[in-house]
Amino acid sequence: MKNFVVKTIANAGALAVAVWLLDKITLTGGSTGKKAGTLVLVAVVFGLVNLLVKPVVQVLTFPLFILTLGLFTLIVNALMLLLTSWLADKLDLSFHVEGFWTAVLGGLIISIVSWALNAFLPDEG
Repeated sequence: MKNFVVKTIANAGALAVAVWLLDKITLTGGSTGKKAGTLVLVAVVFGLVNLLVKPVVQVLTFPLFILTLGLFTLIVNALMLLLTSWLADKLDLSFHVEGFWTAVLGGLIISIVSWALNAFLPDEG
C-alpha cells in the first residue's frame, strides 16, 4: 500500500510539472487545494490506466517496439495520457490534454519527472 501511495504522489508531481510546462495540458478549478486533490485523483486514474491498459497495448504492439527500437513507447505513453484525459472528463475531473503531439510531449515529461521522483522517494513495500 505504501508503494502505491509513493507512486501516486510521484505521478501527481509529474502531472503537475506537465501542466506547468505545457499550455495545452490544463488543470482548471478553484483553489490550490482543489487542484492538488484533482491532481491526486488524476494520478490514480493515470496509474490504473498504466497498470491495466498499457501492458495489453504493449503486448499487441510488440513488433512496433522492436521495429522502432523502443521509440514506439513514446506513442503508447501519449495514448495512455490521452485515455487518462478522456477518463478524467468522464469522471468530471478538470484535467484535459489537447492534441496528440501535446500528449507525446506530456508523456515524455511525465516519464522523466516520474522516474526522477521515484529515484528519490522511498519505495519500501
